[in-house]
Amino acid sequence: MHNPELGEVVYDRDGLRSVHNHEFMDDLAFQRAYARGVQAVGWDYQWHWRVHVGLWAAATAAQLPGDFVECGVNHGFLSSAIMNYLDWNRGDRTFYLLDTFQGLDPKYVSDRERAGGILDKNRELLDNGFYVSGVESVRRNFSEWPKAKIIEGSIPETLPQIDSGAIAFVHIDLNCSPPEVAALEFLWPRLVPGAVILLDDYAYNGYRPQKLGMDDFARQKQVAIASLPTGQGLLIRPPDRPPAPGTAAVAPAATMVIF
Repeated sequence: MHNPELGEVVYDRDGLRSVHNHEFMDDLAFQRAYARGVQAVGWDYQWHWRVHVGLWAAATAAQLPGDFVECGVNHGFLSSAIMNYLDWNRGDRTFYLLDTFQGLDPKYVSDRERAGGILDKNRELLDNGFYVSGVESVRRNFSEWPKAKIIEGSIPETLPQIDSGAIAFVHIDLNCSPPEVAALEFLWPRLVPGAVILLDDYAYNGYRPQKLGMDDFARQKQVAIASLPTGQGLLIRPPDRPPAPGTAAVAPAATMVIF
């Protein structure tokens, strides 16, 4: 924990080493939420700062109208922490939770990622239990939150099952570029102005294809992604630009990119 009275205290976990203030770890609400994330998985990922960013993003999005979406749930570490932190059952939002719940779908892996050995890593993570290998344990974990909607299957195929027209928060953690970009393409027209998009692996070591895919998406939308030292990326959905004088307004079309 961080105690400024003891002098410099170093945070050194999850690839992030920092002497900066991390008193958020002493906050009781954070501790309860983080513990609920650990409960979902069964062990501690040591993701304190990453979860802190996720809780901030979710709390910020909770000030807006709209539902929440997570693409890449796995055991449910971050989404469980968020639902605990926001006391999810008190509200009327739906939290859409999309995943294969059995690792990567090879047909949506890019050639570059395939050549980099991502499918071998996928098998290793399934074998050692880091990736969940079935949905039933996930259903049990989220059973305390009736407004959690678990959607099993591969992205982008399952995206049309998100039947919300207003989304305030998106967390994307699919560990593979093509379905991540497809998810954001599909969700973009449904995001309310100010919606928060958190990209888990945007700047994380070893996941550069995901960064390149999201950078290309951001250029097309003329928005910027903040690269965070946690390895995450942070993006805010700006309001749509008003049409130029003398031109007709055109409603944005929902699009889905499949690689």
